Amino acid sequence: MHLSIIIPAFNEELLIEACLKSVHASLAANAKPGFTSEIIVVDNNSTDKTAELARQAGAQVVFEPVNQIGRARNTGAAVATGGWLLFVDADSILNPELFGDILRLIEEGRIVGCGSAIKMQDLPWWASGVLRLWTATSVLFRWAAGALVVSRADAFRDVGGFDQELYAADEITLSEKLKKWGRTRGLQFPILTKHPLESSPRKVQLYSAGEIFGQIARVMLSPRRSLQDKKHLSVWYDGRR
Repeated sequence: MHLSIIIPAFNEELLIEACLKSVHASLAANAKPGFTSEIIVVDNNSTDKTAELARQAGAQVVFEPVNQIGRARNTGAAVATGGWLLFVDADSILNPELFGDILRLIEEGRIVGCGSAIKMQDLPWWASGVLRLWTATSVLFRWAAGALVVSRADAFRDVGGFDQELYAADEITLSEKLKKWGRTRGLQFPILTKHPLESSPRKVQLYSAGEIFGQIARVMLSPRRSLQDKKHLSVWYDGRR
């Protein structure tokens, strides 16, 4: 098995080292004969030291000038050489147990891809409620959270990768496409819950409850208009760090 780990990153100098350290630790804990990997960081037009720090940590760095998360992920996939792709966000910590669960599923040959439940530390009560609601929805509909998406490389390319018309929620459309691709081949797309991925709670720390719920409301009331124009997605794209 050759696995490509792809990390999109925009101005992530504060968190990219911890993410890459967790990736290296997960790889080391699950090393076995015949298993190889590569780590690709996609510098999504950063203006800080993200690319420099990623190179120092041993990652291959590629550049994507258009600031869009789906486009950055696709850019990483375009240079990936692995038969499997694992996309993980730069503000996340990959734990060895979750990584081991993913590798076992791949080796069993019964999945087209998978996602993971997400955990965040020190959330206020309302944010914990939103995260629990998302987790239930994710498991029920088998929609991967964007923080971690795993896919067979051939399936990813067959379905066209992440939808570049969308500036958010492209992981949901990809999940639907991969499920459809997998059904015709008897393959599943599960959401793993035993060892959740740890993701940064920074949006809750940097944005008020009003800003976050306002963003959610805009997407729900006008999904096409909101998701296809990053001017309507300030929580994702205003660059606050």
